Amino acid sequence: MEDSGLIALVQGASRGIGLEFARQLAGRSDVGRIIASCRDPSSADMLRELEADAPVDVLAMDVEDEASIVTAARQTAARFSRIDLLINCAGLLHDSEGMGPERRLDQLEPSNLHRSFAVNAIGPALVVKHFRNLLQASKRAVVANISARVGSIADNRLGGWYAYRASKAAQNMLTRSMAIELGRGARPVTLISLHPGTVDTDLSRPFQRNVPEGNLFSTERAVGQLLSIIDGVTREDSGRFFAWDGSEIPW
Repeated sequence: MEDSGLIALVQGASRGIGLEFARQLAGRSDVGRIIASCRDPSSADMLRELEADAPVDVLAMDVEDEASIVTAARQTAARFSRIDLLINCAGLLHDSEGMGPERRLDQLEPSNLHRSFAVNAIGPALVVKHFRNLLQASKRAVVANISARVGSIADNRLGGWYAYRASKAAQNMLTRSMAIELGRGARPVTLISLHPGTVDTDLSRPFQRNVPEGNLFSTERAVGQLLSIIDGVTREDSGRFFAWDGSEIPW
């Protein structure tokens, strides 16, 4: 088993923020290995290129399929004795088949709600569930779930975006509950929710027109900011929701 240096798992690493997390972690001297998961490694060309030149292992894992998560956890446990950092990155706001954020209630579609919850809320929780033993084997495990400010109920002043808002709010509640449960025991796990800001990725690209100047972050800047928060969290921060600048977001 490989155990030297920090062992990190980046879930949803084929593009965008997840790919950049894998890149930046691969460049750090304190990191021993990065397990970079995605739904279909055969089509993740940029991730495969990174794997060829960096301490990265690409892993197939589909957060909409619990059996896939179970298999990925078993494969990881066969090689590593622990996970020190888990970053859940995969997110869904729109797709090529017409799914997009709802502006009005009459645009609400049950199928879009189901898929949003599956990817944004249920999937990350199932990853923690099945990688729990590896996390609890670490002396200082951290789970960072990439959320969004629009998932804050207290901060919702515009309405709309029903499926995305609700699924991210659900993800936040799951993170909070897991933080309480996994905070118990001899080796507690720290779980936090993170809002990266508006990042120049495929997820946000159709909605960047009204982003104020200076508020659209490159993936490099966004991930650097989030890693600074992750590096600085303590056990007392578990179950909290942080923005990219370190400020706390109300639930």
